[in-house]
Amino acid sequence: MKNWKQAVKGMAFTAAFAMMTTAAGLTAFADDESQFVKGTTINGIGISGMTVEQAKSQIESFYAGQYTLTVLERNGKKETIKGSDIGFQVSLPDGLQAILDEQNATGRNFGPSVDNSHQLTMKNVFDEAALDAQIQALNGVSGSGIITTANAYVSAYQEGQPFTIVKEVYGNNLDLEKTRTAIRQAVSAGAKELDLEGSGCYAAVTVTAENEALIARCAVMNQCREMAVTYTFGQQQEVLDGAEICSWITYQADGKLGVDQEKAAAFVAALAAKYDTAGSSRTFRTAAGADVALTGPYGWKLDQAAETAALTAVIQTGQSQEREPVYAQKAASREGTDWGGTYVEIDLGGQHVYMVQDHQLVWDSPCVTGNVSKNYTTPEGIYGLTYKETDRILRGAKKADGTYEYESHVDYWMPFNGGIGLHDASWRGEFGGTIYKTNGSHGCINLPVKKAAALYPLLEKGMPIICHN
Repeated sequence: MKNWKQAVKGMAFTAAFAMMTTAAGLTAFADDESQFVKGTTINGIGISGMTVEQAKSQIESFYAGQYTLTVLERNGKKETIKGSDIGFQVSLPDGLQAILDEQNATGRNFGPSVDNSHQLTMKNVFDEAALDAQIQALNGVSGSGIITTANAYVSAYQEGQPFTIVKEVYGNNLDLEKTRTAIRQAVSAGAKELDLEGSGCYAAVTVTAENEALIARCAVMNQCREMAVTYTFGQQQEVLDGAEICSWITYQADGKLGVDQEKAAAFVAALAAKYDTAGSSRTFRTAAGADVALTGPYGWKLDQAAETAALTAVIQTGQSQEREPVYAQKAASREGTDWGGTYVEIDLGGQHVYMVQDHQLVWDSPCVTGNVSKNYTTPEGIYGLTYKETDRILRGAKKADGTYEYESHVDYWMPFNGGIGLHDASWRGEFGGTIYKTNGSHGCINLPVKKAAALYPLLEKGMPIICHN
C-alpha cells in the first residue's frame, strides 16, 4: 500500500514538472534535436538552445573578444597584450556535433543532476608580426630604466695599461629571443598569464669576476704585454712586440685566449713578401763572368698557413720566443745568393755544364740540351734537384698505337724540372757546339757516360740547378 502511494506521488511530480517546464518555455530544449539541451557549456561558455554552427560562432567570438595575456615582470610589474591588438582568433575543431549526437542518443537529459559541461581543445591563431610589435613595445623590452646584464670580462687593450677584469653587471633586461618564444607559446596555448622570470626570459650572468678561467686569461694577456716573438732570417731579425700582439688578442667562446687570424696572417704574409726568394728574379754570375737575371721555383718559401697557426700557438702561451718560421721550402743560404756556394750551372748557349762545390769548380762537361728546331728548348731558371736514380728507362709521350715516342735506358738520371733532367747519353758520339739546335734532346741535358758517372755522387736532393742562356 505504501509503495502504491509513493508511485502515485512520483507520477504526480513528473506531471507537475512537465507542466512547469512547458510553462517556462523549456520544451524546446527537450524537443529540438538540432539544439543543445539546457545547461550545456563548452569550456565554461554556455551554448544552451544553440545549433552546432551557432555554438561554434559563440565560442570563437567569445575568445576572440575576451582574450588578454597578462605578462608578469620583476618587482611585481605587469603588462598586458590584448587579443584584439594581435588579430587573435580561436578555431574550434570538430567535436560539437559529437556532443549533440550523444545528448540526442541518451534522451536529451538536463537539470541539476545532469552534467552537460564539456571541454574541447581549441586552436589559437594570431598575427605574428603584430605580436612581435607588441612584445617590442613592452616596457620590460624597450622601456626606460633598463640595465643591461653583462658578464665579467677582460678590459680592452690600452697602450701602457695592464689588462684588468671588469666586473659583471646584474641588470634587468630581457633576453628578446627567449621572451618572444615564451610569449608566442603562451598565446598559442591561450594562456591568460605568463611569468617572464619563471620562464627564464631575463638575461643572466654566466661569468663573474671570480671565474678562474677569466682570471687565468687576464694573467696570460698581461704576459703578452711583455712578450716578444723574434724571427731570424740569416743575419736579420724581425721582432713582433707585445704592443702589436695585444692588438691581435680576441675572446673565444670556450674561454681561451684567441688571436685575430687575419692580423696574424697579414704579419706572416709581410714576412714572406720580404724574405721569400722562390719565384723572384735574382742575378746569377755565370762561369764566364756575365750577370744574368733568372727566376724559378728554387729558393726560400714560408709555409704561411702553418706559420700563422704556429705563431697563434706561441702567442697563446704568453711566453717570449725566438723562432725560425715554418718553411714550405728552404734554400742553401740566407747570406748573399740563396743558392750558396754549391750548385750545378748549365750554360745553354755555351752547351756546357759546371759543378761548383764550396765556390770551387770541381767538375765540368760539354752537353747537348733541348732541340731548338723542334721547340724542345730547355727552359732557363733556378731549380732544385728533385731526386737521383740509377738504371732508369726514360719514355716519351705515349702514342695512339700504345708505343712510346721514345724509350731510352740511362745509367744515371738526375731530374730537376718536371721530366727534364741531367743524364748520360751513350747513343751520342759528340757533345757541345751547336748540335742542340737541330739534333738536340727533348729538353734534357745529355752528358757523356763517364762525365755523368762522375757527377752523380756529387749531387744531393734539393741542390740548386741553374740553367741560363
